[in-house]
Amino acid sequence: MFSATASAAEVLRSAPLQPATAIANGIRPFKIAVPRARLIDLQARLAKTRWPDKETVEDTTQGPPLANIRSLVERWQNGYDWRSCEKLLNSSGQYVIEIDGIDIHFLHIRSKERNALPLLLTHGWPGSVLEFRHVIGPLTDPVAHGGKEADAFDLIIPSLPGHGFSGKPTTTGWNNERIAKAWIVLMERLGYKRWVAQGGDRGAQITTRLGYMQPEGLIGIHLNLVDFTPTDTERSSATPEEQKILADMQEYLDNLSGYFAIQSKHPQSIAYSVADSPAGQAAWIYQMLADVSDSGGEPERVFKLDDMIDNIMLYWLPNAGPSSARLYWETAKEKPRQVTIEEPMPLPTGVSMFPGEKARISKRWAEPRFAKLVHFNELPKGGHFAAWEQPAAFVDELRATFSKVR
Repeated sequence: MFSATASAAEVLRSAPLQPATAIANGIRPFKIAVPRARLIDLQARLAKTRWPDKETVEDTTQGPPLANIRSLVERWQNGYDWRSCEKLLNSSGQYVIEIDGIDIHFLHIRSKERNALPLLLTHGWPGSVLEFRHVIGPLTDPVAHGGKEADAFDLIIPSLPGHGFSGKPTTTGWNNERIAKAWIVLMERLGYKRWVAQGGDRGAQITTRLGYMQPEGLIGIHLNLVDFTPTDTERSSATPEEQKILADMQEYLDNLSGYFAIQSKHPQSIAYSVADSPAGQAAWIYQMLADVSDSGGEPERVFKLDDMIDNIMLYWLPNAGPSSARLYWETAKEKPRQVTIEEPMPLPTGVSMFPGEKARISKRWAEPRFAKLVHFNELPKGGHFAAWEQPAAFVDELRATFSKVR
């Protein structure tokens, strides 16, 4: 049994491995088994929520509206079923492996197709491995989802350190660079000799670092967010479409990046709230889902409410809100790794830009920053959480990109 403030390691101990013996290379099967008492404690906390006053504006400029969070909590208390999500994850093929002194939780879903290409998918914050729940079937079993045998992937979907059911760092130093190196070890331990990687948000930063590292076996990457800085010349000669890109990024910096400032500078200040209050944790995540999805500030328009709560549970149950926030503090202290004209990305790369993403790049700006830009596309719908918001389009983009490198 684990307490209301259980660590990820305690959650792991509470969930018996099956089978009990470890398999090759230190990889251990993992099963989630949340004690009923833990869920009862959650219900009690939700029932005792001390609500704030209603916001004094009619939009989301002060944060998530009281009515929206009340509605989410009402569903969380009445009708939401964690066991369905637990069953989904347990049936997906879950494992843990110790790398560099920390347990990494990951999903490993193999395709039935013999020549499936191994694909490493990395989530961001406030996402989780559940961001990819609706693309697992089409990617691993393409024939059943409108594709061809040649489109098949084996999927490796790790939880970032301090997120979900991965272990929590107890010392400093776990930044994007160290995570990228851990992912290389993970793929080596799994025995993959030839593989590709994809990421958005934090996952894009890690995948970009992987591309520059060029580990043996990595043959291509795909990004739905590109970390770059336009040059003065690019800014001054921006087309109307590129001017919109610049305006959206400025809007993010001016109005939507409050979470970033707090988690980068004082993550422990928000830690007490998200560790103690499930409603507080929900609101902290909900705001990001509203701000950077292609939903017009109403995430319920693009995400099922239960799916949002499932994702929140992967922060609440293992008490990962504080540890996930600290990753921002860590990465703020490391040397940035952007794609640049001076040092273009050497690996074959596909880039997919979804209109709701605030940090976009034009094809004209992308071409000199990627030495081998094998695919570039601008989609009509979708935002920051591309795989979650537009799973069919996301799958098509990965198929188009990696068909060039298989």
